[in-house]
Amino acid sequence: MRPPGEPAWLNWSFAFEATVRDMLDTSVKRNAQPEQSGRVGRRAELLVFAIIAAFIWPVVAVGVVGGYGFLVWMTQLILGPPGPPGH
Repeated sequence: MRPPGEPAWLNWSFAFEATVRDMLDTSVKRNAQPEQSGRVGRRAELLVFAIIAAFIWPVVAVGVVGGYGFLVWMTQLILGPPGPPGH
């Protein structure tokens, strides 16, 4: 329920806040599984780390360097190559 005098288009923000509040609430875990052994958790954690280290970070690095190169290329296309003018 929105406060009186508030526009109807702001109604989505209350639903969003409730959703975020429910996601951040760690006091009650819904459908919680019993505690797994530490070995399974450690193995899963190492697998996730390996995937991030071997696949995700290289893709991110190539994207950042490629994006910077594209930015320099477009800047030089519009403003001209670096150096003294007239050469």
